[in-house]
Amino acid sequence: MPTTLKLPKSLLQLPDLTRVEDSLGEKGYSYIAGVDEAGRGPLAGPVVAAAVIIPEGVTIDGVADSKKLSPKRRDILFDEIAQSGAICSVGVIDHVTIDKINILKASLMAMRKAVTTLEHCPDFVLVDGSFTIPHLDIPQLSVVGGDNICASISAASIIAKVTRDRIMDRYQEMYPEFSFSAHRGYPTAKHLEELRTHGPTEIHRKTFRPVEEILSVLK
Repeated sequence: MPTTLKLPKSLLQLPDLTRVEDSLGEKGYSYIAGVDEAGRGPLAGPVVAAAVIIPEGVTIDGVADSKKLSPKRRDILFDEIAQSGAICSVGVIDHVTIDKINILKASLMAMRKAVTTLEHCPDFVLVDGSFTIPHLDIPQLSVVGGDNICASISAASIIAKVTRDRIMDRYQEMYPEFSFSAHRGYPTAKHLEELRTHGPTEIHRKTFRPVEEILSVLK
């Protein structure tokens, strides 16, 4: 269930990445899961969400919003998070489901899957963005910009991003005519050029406008 907890604006503006989790800990919550996703914007591939519980006393230096980190730094932090004692899980929703239910619902589905498959059930969930997770019977709070201000969400953003990048690396091998290891399926100029030249692959999201437009021309 979404929580009615209101965090003071001053709390969210502080640079300490554990401030939100510490505040919840003072309210009696012990297992706080941060949740984030990667892959809402691409034209191909899955959307991936991660849920991370950082145990009390565990600090992971350098954790930050994955978008602000280099690929090499993300890979290093991915391993450090995995080896830190943090409890991690991912949810992956494929392109077929995205086309059936839309990307927002698919993203929230991936988040729910990530939370419900954690080895330890959290007693509170922090969700990056402005939406909470439907059909989740756990108190939760959506935090806009949470990957910048909550350590657990920042860790989840790294796990989700690296997991998705590695999936797209495998697709690069399957579809060598597309530069999936470079653009990760996002609508870059290079990707759009590849789409026009080769047409969509099986993993492209057929309901996304650039793909839809090319498919209409090919019919």
